[in-house]
Amino acid sequence: MKRNRYALIFLCLAVAVAVLLGANVCIGSVSIPLKEVLSILGEGSGSSVSAGIVLEIRLPRALAAAILGGGLALSGYLLQTFFHNPIAGPFILGISSGAKLVVALVMVYLLERAMQASSLLLIAAAFAGAMISMGFVLLMSKVLSHMATLIVSGVMIGYICTAITDFVVTFADDSDIVNLHNWSQGSFSGISWDNVAVMTVVIFLTSACVFLMSKSISAYQLGEAYAQNMGLNIKLFRALLVLLSSLLSACVTAFAGPVSFVGIAVPQIVKNLFHTSRPLLMIPASFLGGAAFCMFCDLLARTLFAPTELSISTVTAVFGAPVVIVILLRTRKEGM
Repeated sequence: MKRNRYALIFLCLAVAVAVLLGANVCIGSVSIPLKEVLSILGEGSGSSVSAGIVLEIRLPRALAAAILGGGLALSGYLLQTFFHNPIAGPFILGISSGAKLVVALVMVYLLERAMQASSLLLIAAAFAGAMISMGFVLLMSKVLSHMATLIVSGVMIGYICTAITDFVVTFADDSDIVNLHNWSQGSFSGISWDNVAVMTVVIFLTSACVFLMSKSISAYQLGEAYAQNMGLNIKLFRALLVLLSSLLSACVTAFAGPVSFVGIAVPQIVKNLFHTSRPLLMIPASFLGGAAFCMFCDLLARTLFAPTELSISTVTAVFGAPVVIVILLRTRKEGM
């Protein structure tokens, strides 16, 4: 009975991803019928304008939203596992903001010298920033025993990094650097096929590593003492969780800037759908859920007030923040 239910949920998630991918490609300031989109993708026919919109703008953007959204949700799941806290996530803990700060500094430095930053360089910069922020959070976790205080500390780290980033971007002289404002607020616009290729390799390889750790994650969820008795090297395992979650978050920040609440809301929604936290189910389901969630939010960001485009974090916050509030209320009720 449970297997049928799990299969139905996975089917619904997969259908949602497929439908939203089609909607993101078809819907916009210029509506393109699905039949014409399929003709462009399959036979290469269709008007040159429609082909350019589909192949150069909408399709890479939709794929990026799906891939990065899935990676961000998975990063949140790993952090929630690491800290044993349902509201731990790369945005809340300041990891995304740390990644954003270092990427912004690198981009400003290179753009002032008329140099282009490669995708791999941006990921490396974001990863360095994510690890710096994560290092501060881990140091605080040794000093602060109360998890709520740790979360607040992570939020403060995020605000400090964001303030420095905004200062750097605001007072930049070059017009290209000023355009970093869109990226610093969170956006899937401007994604190229080269970007999609790089993020696909990084996200899917990292996700595969996470999936291979399913058994270890399952043991760790039952307690560190139990995991040690099962032969798990706790220090190595926790280090891998930090590295993999930071790499996923860094890849998202490098290409789309900081995206809020996805890493918290999606794993919790998926957990409530399945009524279990089994990694074998949660890892692929979180990825699919994150992909669907980000494509849905990006579609709204593009079309809701067209031609004005909202930042992706604005839309994800509208849907993700209520989930966090529900989690906090539920946690408080269970603690009473």
